[in-house]
Amino acid sequence: MSVLVGKKFPSLEVSAMNEMGDTIKVNVFEEAKNNGKKVLLFWYPKDFTFVCPTELHAFQAALGEFEKRNTLVIGASCDTPEVHFAWLNTPKDQGGIEGVTYTILADTNRNLSSILEILDVQDVIYDEDLDAEIVVGDSVTYRATYLLDEDGVVFHEGVNHMPVGRNVNEFLRLIDAFTHVQKNGEVCPANWEEGKTAMSADRKGTAEYLSKH
Repeated sequence: MSVLVGKKFPSLEVSAMNEMGDTIKVNVFEEAKNNGKKVLLFWYPKDFTFVCPTELHAFQAALGEFEKRNTLVIGASCDTPEVHFAWLNTPKDQGGIEGVTYTILADTNRNLSSILEILDVQDVIYDEDLDAEIVVGDSVTYRATYLLDEDGVVFHEGVNHMPVGRNVNEFLRLIDAFTHVQKNGEVCPANWEEGKTAMSADRKGTAEYLSKH
């Protein structure tokens, strides 16, 4: 997998489903650039599964906190817009995501997820009898997460194994830390949270911080 941190996110238009049930086109890079906002893009394996709805509801519950931080939240999977729409209209107590209001990408052709190299494709083998290449794996995405700054440059990326759900609060902390760096030019030490002491990026700064902690 190629590392995107410090690089511009791929500028590619992808189909999506919005909260009104409309299929639209979204370019995540342009969403950051054109709106002057940070973007959190999170990928999940499949609609109508088990861990996935807990994550989508968790991001929805924290949506106000992301908005306070000038950050757009966008979900994504390889399901179709129609499947997204059906899931959005399924009640929470039935495993659905009714009440989710942020945009969800439908990367059905897998163009963006292929560029990001986050698909569960374990191998591609040639079957002589069929005279065709066969994909080994589900070809759905891992739980990949990208944070983009206001210029569409990635400042965080991470990939979870499918059974392991994410901690939404950690992404809020990462946004706070990066914003502090942007505004103050300081660096944020281990376990830094908003309101805590940061430090200058030099030996003296490190020494002073360690002597107090």
